[in-house]
Amino acid sequence: MVKDSSTLHILTYDVGTTGIKTCLFEVSEKLRLLHSVGAEYDLTILEDGGVEQDVSDWWRAMCDTTRRLLADLKWEKGKIDGVSFCSQMQGLILVDKQLNPVRPAMSYMDRRAKEEMRKGIENGFKIEGLNAFKLLRSLQVAGAVAASVKDPLWKYKWVEAKEPQVFRNVYKWLDVKEYLIARSSGRAIMTPDSAFATFLFDSRPGKGHWHKGLCKMFGVNPDHLPEVVPSTMKVGGLTALAAGDLGLTEGIPVFGGGGDASLIGIGAGAVEEGDTHIYSGTSGWVSTVTKKRKVDISARIASIVGARPGYYNYFGEQETSGKCLQWVKDHLALDEIGVYLEKKKVTEGTEAIYESLFELLFESIRDTPAGSEGVIFTPWLHGNRCPFEDPLAKGIFFNIGLNTGKRMMIRSVIEGIAFHKRWILELSEKKIPASKTLRFVGGVARSPIVCQILSDVTGRKIETTEHPQNAGATGAAAVAALGLGKISDFSQIRDLIPVRTSFEPNPSTKAVYQRNFEVFCKLYESNRDHFAKLNG
Repeated sequence: MVKDSSTLHILTYDVGTTGIKTCLFEVSEKLRLLHSVGAEYDLTILEDGGVEQDVSDWWRAMCDTTRRLLADLKWEKGKIDGVSFCSQMQGLILVDKQLNPVRPAMSYMDRRAKEEMRKGIENGFKIEGLNAFKLLRSLQVAGAVAASVKDPLWKYKWVEAKEPQVFRNVYKWLDVKEYLIARSSGRAIMTPDSAFATFLFDSRPGKGHWHKGLCKMFGVNPDHLPEVVPSTMKVGGLTALAAGDLGLTEGIPVFGGGGDASLIGIGAGAVEEGDTHIYSGTSGWVSTVTKKRKVDISARIASIVGARPGYYNYFGEQETSGKCLQWVKDHLALDEIGVYLEKKKVTEGTEAIYESLFELLFESIRDTPAGSEGVIFTPWLHGNRCPFEDPLAKGIFFNIGLNTGKRMMIRSVIEGIAFHKRWILELSEKKIPASKTLRFVGGVARSPIVCQILSDVTGRKIETTEHPQNAGATGAAAVAALGLGKISDFSQIRDLIPVRTSFEPNPSTKAVYQRNFEVFCKLYESNRDHFAKLNG
């Protein structure tokens, strides 16, 4: 139950890979979304594997969406009780003493630091391809290891090696929301989940601080690492400059918030030990709340630090999840002359039938048989992290025949995303039991058809929340509500978040999905060398 009867209004910023969503929540007996406004920004894709963003684009998007939201609601700017953040993680934003960036932000997708990773951990006696001593020491202290070329540790080392003049001006190493918090409040901090994602943080029970030994082992200047504060902590108040840009009142409390990997679970209502949620947005994952630090290095699954002190999320990530459906929309559903599946522009004009093309995509496969007549899609459009780490892996449409049409291929993409989630789920359960009922959130979870396919593929009951596409923003509002004293404990958050609907697995699909899943799990090993030859 909530702690008191007062009503709070919390403004949250959900900062994604290519866009921001600004949401206003009302918190009373339930956590209710009043309005949301979105804006997009660009990714810069470089030929050498670099993926960068201009931090000013994030800030402009924050300012634009805030002002539009207030105008849409005719809301008084002083009626905001707190500001909180949820964001993409494992970016690298290096700032100077004025907290201004010294170079463009490096996205979590950036994979330029191959040489730095090779020198840093792929030498000497190895376990699973990694230096045995550094691997074991990292697992002992941090609970995980920088085993991907996309990890921010190697980006940091890349800047040090490739841009020494820039590196000399570095004052602090920040992640995405940490930069925006610094710009909002004038204070450089990191929340524990972001600190954990550097793999320089001592995540052992009772510790929770930067580890000088790991910094020394990987050649990181500990002075570059900011103060670590709880997700529920008030970092400061909006500065006069930030408030002026945003159209808000100076001094509004700014909270630490969290990264998407920790707050989306909170926003799904997965807050107690054993609660499992599945997320499908641009990326995707399977995560189970646990009090145990566990790691499966061969499957790339580990207990990551979450927003709730003393708890971890046993977490396996899928690099491209809903992003695969964006690819379908852009390259498969539309033909070369820009005509939709139904040969008419059903989402445009006064006679529009569907709210969006995605809705049409999902409806178009309603009568397509489960299993897609043996067509299998691998959702590795930008490499993969779990259960195998390979930036060179790509997507495959496997087993296409003369009778294979667009609808069969579209359904196979959705099933491929679900197969990969099941793969992670089953490997996760070897160490940490998952809940029998899975909370499913993310933009893709808005589709009842996708929810049913996920239930059928996993054989589990699936529950979705009221606004699954806003789970991260919901989590950000929840931790701010806790920081403001509206509730007294994380365990009460689940009561704030209503469930929209649930789905039970259809027994008639079990055999065909089991057959396809067994083939799906073998496709990477069968093609790993081909990926390396074609994409290396």
